[in-house]
Amino acid sequence: MAAPKKRRAPAGGQGRPGRSLALILIAMVALTGGMFLADQPTPRLGIDLAGGTSITLEAKSEPGQESAINKTNMDTAVRIMERRVNGLGVSEAEVQTQGDRNIIVNIPKGTNSAQAREQVGTTAKLYFRPVLTVAQGTPTPTPSASPSGKPSPSGSPSAPAADKGKGSASPSASATTQGRAVTSALKADSTPTPKASNKPKADTTPSASAADEAAAAKLQKQFAALDCSSKASRSKAAQGVKPTDTVVACSSEGDAKYVLGPAQVSGTDVDSAKAAIDQTNGQWIVQMEFTKGGAKKFQKITGQLAQQQSPQNQFAIALDGEVVSAPSVRTALSANAEISGSFTQQSAEDLANVLSYGALPLSFKEQSVTTVTAALGGEQLQAGLIAGAIGLALVVIYLVAYYRGLAIIALLSLLVSGILTYTLMSLLGPAIGFALNLPAVCGAIVAIGITADSFIVYFERVRDEIREGRTLRPAVERAWPRARRTILVSDFVSFLAAAVLFVVTVGKVQGFAFTLGLTTLLDVVVVFLFTKPVMTLMARTKFFASGHPWSGLDPKRLGAKPPLRRSRRVNAPTDPKEA
Repeated sequence: MAAPKKRRAPAGGQGRPGRSLALILIAMVALTGGMFLADQPTPRLGIDLAGGTSITLEAKSEPGQESAINKTNMDTAVRIMERRVNGLGVSEAEVQTQGDRNIIVNIPKGTNSAQAREQVGTTAKLYFRPVLTVAQGTPTPTPSASPSGKPSPSGSPSAPAADKGKGSASPSASATTQGRAVTSALKADSTPTPKASNKPKADTTPSASAADEAAAAKLQKQFAALDCSSKASRSKAAQGVKPTDTVVACSSEGDAKYVLGPAQVSGTDVDSAKAAIDQTNGQWIVQMEFTKGGAKKFQKITGQLAQQQSPQNQFAIALDGEVVSAPSVRTALSANAEISGSFTQQSAEDLANVLSYGALPLSFKEQSVTTVTAALGGEQLQAGLIAGAIGLALVVIYLVAYYRGLAIIALLSLLVSGILTYTLMSLLGPAIGFALNLPAVCGAIVAIGITADSFIVYFERVRDEIREGRTLRPAVERAWPRARRTILVSDFVSFLAAAVLFVVTVGKVQGFAFTLGLTTLLDVVVVFLFTKPVMTLMARTKFFASGHPWSGLDPKRLGAKPPLRRSRRVNAPTDPKEA
């Protein structure tokens, strides 16, 4: 007895369409729930729709570095600014050059826009310099005789009271002692000699060269006159100096001033930085990890400083010429370091952000700040939505007039696609900083045509099968493999075009490309998990299976051929002799 033949599943069949429908329903519920749990019920809007701030920055040349303002450095500055702003979570910030010297930064209205404005033009040149001497941040009186005619007593330089000195010093050195310390520092090597005492000695050493004496006198005068209580003075203290120079600098809070030796480690030696809480005292700090080369340099200099007396055992961390921290060194360190001081969470995160993404190759000054209103963008958005509604209405009219009952499946599929697109756009705002701008809205409108095109391809394949004489249920299954290939090829081409456009363009055009690519992927999901299963279920209903004139699948209206099975049947002979 021959074994019974196994029943073959229909080509492209989907025996359990309920599973696919349940899956996409769960996805829709999960995305909608996540949207409300994330407190993001609407997509984030770009600067053209929500308004914001437009900042114009002008590059300024340092003395002797006029040639530094070139296209390469300007492009590098743009990339660093973009990474800094994106690191803050600001959505859809635009950074682009204008002319040879200007950079335009457009920051949408949002919670972090103020911090972004503060950071975009920050140079963030970081240097680790040994501390040679420290004093209070106010100008030091010049040496003068006491009222009795005797010289004023000279004190010895006082070291900061705390290791985490962000100006936490209580110096009491006189100008005479400071001057000797400065002169001694210039005569010495760039790094302190191990076990050297910081106690001022009489000037019995061999006389330095005239150039050294002049440099020492100039530095002493700058140090004595430096007023760190003024923000302008703090920012100008280290302007025009080189990393190899001995410099004067202020603490970032202005309550202490320093003489710093040549830089031993730079910000380029920092591999990464992050804000954290010091577990010992609960204060915010910035933790840094050095590169391999930076770790070696850091270990060498900290090993030398650990053998010094205060304040020459301190390592000043100078950011853009201001000392943000000057901790004492007790032992040699290698791959990691901490910047401590009077940090808040926001200031620690801001510093870690600029250190993580590097220093700008140029200095910038804020030329203009303009507030952008959303009035114009709102009018354009309204016009775009009206155009989209008109286009959608025309699509619906065409589907109803031409496909009749099948238009129900198309409209339900468009509704599912719209829900998925809206929820994903809302969730991508806080997730990756996506913001909906006018070009992105245009991409979503174009996607209506792409999605409708997929439905039409499938419907026409089904109608072709009915024209060949097949009934609806086998026609739905036989049409699916051919329609599936056509839909995948078409969507692949659309997605490829969107990906290329996203890569080769900048600014708002990327919003159009991103939305187009996203909706193209969703079109594949909707067609496979919703349109095809719904079509399978509809084929089991009497309204569609019987070919009702309003179903869109009436064999007579489609010009169907006689059923294939009848054309192959052999008629029984009428003459008994032929039997």
